[in-house]
Amino acid sequence: MKALVLKSSILGPHSSSNAVINSVVDELSPDTLIERDLASTPLPVLNGDNVGGLRGADELTDAQQQVQQASDQLIEEIQQSDTLVIAAPMYNFTIPVQLKAWIDLVARAGVTFRYTENGPEGLLKGKRAIVVTTRGGMHKGGTTDHITGYMQTVLGFIGITDVEFVYAEGLAMGEDTASQAIDEAKQTLKRLAS
Repeated sequence: MKALVLKSSILGPHSSSNAVINSVVDELSPDTLIERDLASTPLPVLNGDNVGGLRGADELTDAQQQVQQASDQLIEEIQQSDTLVIAAPMYNFTIPVQLKAWIDLVARAGVTFRYTENGPEGLLKGKRAIVVTTRGGMHKGGTTDHITGYMQTVLGFIGITDVEFVYAEGLAMGEDTASQAIDEAKQTLKRLAS
């Protein structure tokens, strides 16, 4: 089994989502692991000048070539993997911009999804995703949990429909609550990843 691990926290060594994910990464063999820290090695953000790199233009600018190459590499990492472990900490009720940049580069028409008479079809089938989401408050199942539905939708859109979530909540509600939530999330992730 090969795993793609995506970290997206801007907090580096102080990150709760990184701490949860590292509990599994540390036990994986390097030859079964692709690890990408989206915060420490930022991806290009799509804009009006570079988006043509994902749309198959004939003559690409340098910026468009950079976006196309980044997209190709990220998609190849998914294709090589059986399981994706994705850190999705909650920042202002949604995912970090770093993770959104990754999504924008891998959701690529004709490559990871296509439109059919029956609607969109994801092309990255047969893979599994585990999304680790950390939050300062308690949001799971509530109206402020925009991450769960969004991640399930976007992963399903590219063909990854086997998606499970690991939650660590209440991290800003005292040391005891935070410590217990992190420990429980680590145990859940280890169980799901084994």
